[in-house]
Amino acid sequence: MNVYGSEPNSNGAEETRTYAREELRDRRAESARVERGAFDVPFFLLTLLILSIGVVMVLSASFARAYFKDGNGMSIFIRQLGFALLGIVLMLFLSRLPSTFYRRMSVPLLLVTGVMLLLVPFIGIGKAEVGANRWFNLGFTTFQPSEIAKVAIILSFAHIICLNRGKMHTFRYGVLPFAIILVATVVLLFLEPHLSASVIIIGIGAIMMFAGGTRWWYFAVGIGVVAVAGFVVINFFPYASSRITVWRDPWSDPQNKGLQTIQSLYAIGSGGLTGLGLGQGRQKYMYLPEEHNDFIFSIVCEELGFIGAMLILALFSLLIIRGFWLALHAKDRFGSLVITGITSLLAIQVFLNVAVVTNFFPCTGISLPFFSYGGTALLIQLGEMGIVLSISREIPLRKKKSEDGEQK
Repeated sequence: MNVYGSEPNSNGAEETRTYAREELRDRRAESARVERGAFDVPFFLLTLLILSIGVVMVLSASFARAYFKDGNGMSIFIRQLGFALLGIVLMLFLSRLPSTFYRRMSVPLLLVTGVMLLLVPFIGIGKAEVGANRWFNLGFTTFQPSEIAKVAIILSFAHIICLNRGKMHTFRYGVLPFAIILVATVVLLFLEPHLSASVIIIGIGAIMMFAGGTRWWYFAVGIGVVAVAGFVVINFFPYASSRITVWRDPWSDPQNKGLQTIQSLYAIGSGGLTGLGLGQGRQKYMYLPEEHNDFIFSIVCEELGFIGAMLILALFSLLIIRGFWLALHAKDRFGSLVITGITSLLAIQVFLNVAVVTNFFPCTGISLPFFSYGGTALLIQLGEMGIVLSISREIPLRKKKSEDGEQK
């Protein structure tokens, strides 16, 4: 055994040679002129289909509240539709940029995100219903730096993993730099506070490290640390402890903190098997808070029923499966890790949102991708899909070169 506890020298030498060959391949790919084909059509079409359904559901879920606030039931829908169209343009633009561009921008994006997270508790804006400062006001819209932080974590972790190829089994290279970034990010998020974003970023960081080659026993230690931190947060931070209390018994505070969960369960239960019909839901008439945002899936269940909700989750599943397929076929390690991170982020957010609206998890601010209202969040989500499509453009090239090599 060597000092890092790896396999005997023969296996270690073979592993080193394997890493060296992969590193040489990636360097040649980066230095060569990048030939790019068409992006992955199934992934693109699934994204457009889910987005289209999401925009229609925003119209149905938001009509009553928009009419009450603005006197125009279409106002929220029109705004979301505009951001959706702009997001498609952004997705197509980002799909044309080479993967090397994202690798070069990973560290600068992380630094800029860190500065924004540091500033938002002091100069950002909050909402009375959540009691937290999470948004920057741009005048025409607001945005959460935490959404950009998720992308920055994925790109920077993929870059660092590629730099430390062959050393990810050590604590110095496989744990320490990632732990520093995660701890710093989570501390800044707690200043807002933003518990849900902290959970998602920790989960994404862990997935990226595992995919990059960090040894499994480090995760066992990390789970222990997170468990202790969770115990401290739940017992000493009223913001988190109150949510746990209401999660266990929403009817303990039915007119205040438990209201949202109770109304969500009413909406889901009243939908039955086939739903009340698109646009026929009742809970959106000012009964359910955030009906067009974090709790839009409750309206989906009410209006489209169990069958409609399961079909939408099936579409999300197909998109996630296709994303992981692209990750397995990416031309290099960086591209594979980036797609893995973005696809895992999508999967985590879908799972957590559905878990929250069904009261499987405590109530917290987790949006449903492509469905929940929010212009800048939708732009960022479609931008992430554009990055995946960008990396997918280089997959046909690799296949063609492999076929040419076999013929020779």
